[in-house]
Amino acid sequence: MREFALANARIVLADEVIEGSVLVRDGVIAEIDTGTGRVGEDVEGDYVVPGLVELHTDHFENHYRPRPGVTWNALAALQSHDAQVAGAGITTVFDAVRIGSDPETGDITEDVAAMVEAVAHADADDRLRADHHIHLRCELATPDVAEHFDAHCANPIVGLASLMDHTPGARQYVTLDHYVAYYQKKMRFSDAEMAQFIADRQAERDKYADANRAAILKRGREIGLAFASHDDATVEHVDEAVRDGMSIAEFPTTMDAARACHAAGLAVLMGAPNVVRGKSHNGNISAAELAKAGVLDVLSSDYVPFALMYATFLLPERADNITLPQAVQMVSKRPAEAAHLNDRGEIAVGKRADLVRVRRTDPVPVVRGVWRQGKRVS
Repeated sequence: MREFALANARIVLADEVIEGSVLVRDGVIAEIDTGTGRVGEDVEGDYVVPGLVELHTDHFENHYRPRPGVTWNALAALQSHDAQVAGAGITTVFDAVRIGSDPETGDITEDVAAMVEAVAHADADDRLRADHHIHLRCELATPDVAEHFDAHCANPIVGLASLMDHTPGARQYVTLDHYVAYYQKKMRFSDAEMAQFIADRQAERDKYADANRAAILKRGREIGLAFASHDDATVEHVDEAVRDGMSIAEFPTTMDAARACHAAGLAVLMGAPNVVRGKSHNGNISAAELAKAGVLDVLSSDYVPFALMYATFLLPERADNITLPQAVQMVSKRPAEAAHLNDRGEIAVGKRADLVRVRRTDPVPVVRGVWRQGKRVS
């Protein structure tokens, strides 16, 4: 029997902060005590929060493709990503892997296989600090997304899929101004080339998106996969998500869509960098505004792993109706529930001992220790 305690801690429970200690036995939280009687590792009054649960990060992909035209060894990229994730207090992570090839990416079939296989291999070989799962980001307006989905969706490490449409005139790009501003510079298009690119992408959406959505949903339901909608902009988008059995609404772009998602029981997920920056990077709704309106459920680090912990302590300052325990729930309990992981996500007796020691310093908190199932990983 392996046992240890974290003592002299400010413990963030689901609904309150208490001063006391947490006893861990065989990787599980065994006791939570108030007061100073327990002997254990003295955390010097630091906060102890549940290990963070990350549902949507592009960070693995960024390590795998560190520069345009460059791909890294997938296993090495994963281990580099894993070290940063664990160091940021994230103990459960859904690594987003984009599926579906288009003119911008080229054929990504081999890349998808390399990333999925790297996670499976590293997990089986006990190489990883955090508990890694795969989130398949399905670009519906592509010719091979359903083929990619069929090839990987039944892998046990795949736990979530999101249905996306990043074509011009849809969802995130309802108006073309931002789409043109982003892609024309990135792709170095002339005005005529940009116009043709838009027309081609819209034609691909008309040709592929609806059939791919139906095929992916059918296969995913057969295996019991959790699904997320993405960039809902209108009530009609939300109605479609509800009809199709989504459990998560990633990055709704308007207040109306976020309110409708929340009212329908979808977990509304927004980016922690949005909280830190005080605004969306592409001009959409502010996450803090959704929190103030009571319709924000989950935060995701998205593209900066440490943003998740940073935003947790910052959000109660940006939205005065949000307490620290409520903010912590958004990065632990609620994402765990949305992903059907009911063994973790809060500091409670019987839950996994995924724990993070955090010192609250101004303006940026410091992660001083991370345990996954009672094992020190950072």
